[in-house]
Amino acid sequence: MRRVLRLLVGIFILFVSLNVMSAERAPLKPQPEYAKIVKRLAQELPREHITRMQIDAAVSARIWTNYLASLDYDRVYFLASDIARFKSWEMNLGNKLKEGDVNFAYEVFGIFKERVANRCQYVNQLVDKGFDFEKDEFCELTRKNAPWPRDETDWNEIWRKRIKNDYLQRIIGAEMAEKVPKPPKQENTNTVDQARVLPPHEMLKSRYKQLATAIEDSDSEWVLQRYLTAVAHAYDPHSDYMSPSVLEDFNIEMKLSLVGIGALLGAEDGAAKIMRVIPGGPAARDKRDVRLVPGDKIIAVGQGNDQPRDILHLPLREIVKLIRGKKGTKVTLVVIPASDPTGTTTKIVDLERDEVKLEEQAAKHKVEQSVGEDGVIHKLGVVTLPAFYADIKAKADDGAEAKSSVVDVERALEDLKAKGIEGIILDLRNNGGGYLPEAIGMTGLFISMGPVVQVAEGGSTRSTPAVLSDRDPSVAYAGPLVVLVNRFSASASEILAGALQDYGRALIVGDSKTHGKGTVQSILDMSRDGKLGSIKVTAAMYYRINGGSTQLKGVHPDIVIPSPFDKMEFGEEYLPNPLPWSVTNEVPYLSVDTKLKSLIPVLVEKSEKRRAADAKYSAYLKLLGNIESINKLKEVPLSLSKRKDLAKTEKELTSLQKELVPDDDNDDGGAEKNAAPPDLVLREGLKILVDLVGLQKESPSIVSQPVNPPQKTITEMLDEWLRGIL
Repeated sequence: MRRVLRLLVGIFILFVSLNVMSAERAPLKPQPEYAKIVKRLAQELPREHITRMQIDAAVSARIWTNYLASLDYDRVYFLASDIARFKSWEMNLGNKLKEGDVNFAYEVFGIFKERVANRCQYVNQLVDKGFDFEKDEFCELTRKNAPWPRDETDWNEIWRKRIKNDYLQRIIGAEMAEKVPKPPKQENTNTVDQARVLPPHEMLKSRYKQLATAIEDSDSEWVLQRYLTAVAHAYDPHSDYMSPSVLEDFNIEMKLSLVGIGALLGAEDGAAKIMRVIPGGPAARDKRDVRLVPGDKIIAVGQGNDQPRDILHLPLREIVKLIRGKKGTKVTLVVIPASDPTGTTTKIVDLERDEVKLEEQAAKHKVEQSVGEDGVIHKLGVVTLPAFYADIKAKADDGAEAKSSVVDVERALEDLKAKGIEGIILDLRNNGGGYLPEAIGMTGLFISMGPVVQVAEGGSTRSTPAVLSDRDPSVAYAGPLVVLVNRFSASASEILAGALQDYGRALIVGDSKTHGKGTVQSILDMSRDGKLGSIKVTAAMYYRINGGSTQLKGVHPDIVIPSPFDKMEFGEEYLPNPLPWSVTNEVPYLSVDTKLKSLIPVLVEKSEKRRAADAKYSAYLKLLGNIESINKLKEVPLSLSKRKDLAKTEKELTSLQKELVPDDDNDDGGAEKNAAPPDLVLREGLKILVDLVGLQKESPSIVSQPVNPPQKTITEMLDEWLRGIL
């Protein structure tokens, strides 16, 4: 009898276990409360977005494309037959959203999960079988625009080359690491030799096991979040949906701000991509040869000296949890460099977690010297502005001692003038923007009263833009002025640079264009209790006083001196579904210096002639050409010998970059200094400023009164349109 009971109990336990496993692996389905969320999103997004676009068939097609790309960016998981099956939904997703129906998202994800499990098993088979590295064949670096695999044979061939490429990367990387001489032991050095590197076959099996686990562990809310984000991105790349749980990580999902290392991250192709290094943070303070730069991709994270954990394919929030930690502890990052999209080389960066120090984000200034064509040494000022900052609360409470970028720059200008400088460079490179009133006040330091920027809400040019003006008639500096910009100069930086260019007040120098973010986002709760989540929606657009938007086109410099970022895919135009450039009416304003425009051809000719004769600048141009060529590679060789040749070229490129490209705070800039690497863009900017000083025999005439002076203060005007806008 006892045997029978034990048998029955065993069968019962087995039955329960099987049911539990079945429940865990059952297809995900939308929860009943999701219908309300979806309906509300379908109502609010078209109503609040600046374009007022309805969710029609065209928007439905964008949603369809966005969602598939969010799951399978490189088109390696879904088969052509899957896509054909999904096609019936393509033009009708808008109607389904209005009904609260998101079954499409879950049906697609269910098939995606099956495909991922299949491919993870296939990777194990490929790795166990091994590869022929003598065969002369190539692998596509990206398949984002390639056809979906036709059938299983085509699918397997794509994956064979893909995994062979990954395997080859590890082999070459290990060989290169062994040949690098170990530097002498010093404090806070990169721990390249401290982490055990997994053999290629172990690494690949581990990576895809992790991917399979991550996909298997996804829940219903994760699918909803990803799908509704695809819906928001159909309007523009800066609009988002944030589910209730994501609101807890608002700084990560919206601002992409990572506490601990001081970097802005975005997810790309399974990795965490460095979008920007925050001034004052641990990453920005790191001045070693091997450090984080924009465009780098983090692929593994380790705690202290422990073995780094592969983080490919993990959600961004999970990566953040690994990078975050207590102040003073160390985090180790394995990174694919921005200059090597092939992924052959990696670098290891260890950082001590710390707070972003506000004082290190503040404006800085220094005096530089540069020799003119006549051999005379000229004393020049350089003001570096990392961001437009202000202590809004302190301003409201007292205002006298409140932190302000305008106040700091004004003090810097007074100090430089007292030291007898002949001209000033305002360095806005890598300045991602900040508090809008500071950009308006900053413009006022260089001009008298007048309009600075136009802001249009709802329907873009169909509404009359608000004109925001500087009302302070005083001018802090009226002499020769050069503004340096690059691809990471965005938002408020573009407003300042554009206004100074329109007024003829400054010469703009740098990359072929600035970033091109001319939009403003608002955060809207979809319910009072927050249970429906929130949407970040693009609600307004910036326009220059000449009528042109800074959106997409950015600000085009008067003299182009490219940086490495100008040869990579950085800028608004590389984001999915960016809003187009548009134009509104010009507002009345008077140019400060009508002669500056006529001087630009002369200044361009002098600069180009000087750079053509500079051996170091010629080497710099070669570096930029190599970076551009590497970034334009569509495929890489899969034979060991050819791949070694490519790796050698990439290594030489990295060495040349260390010699010629400075860190953000390099003090060199004058021709007389010998610090390496020199800031060639700043150095030439100083030469251009010397030319400008010589050509501008008289100080520019400052506009004494604004044209059509506004009747309201900046604060009053901002209140009319800035309610809830960030």
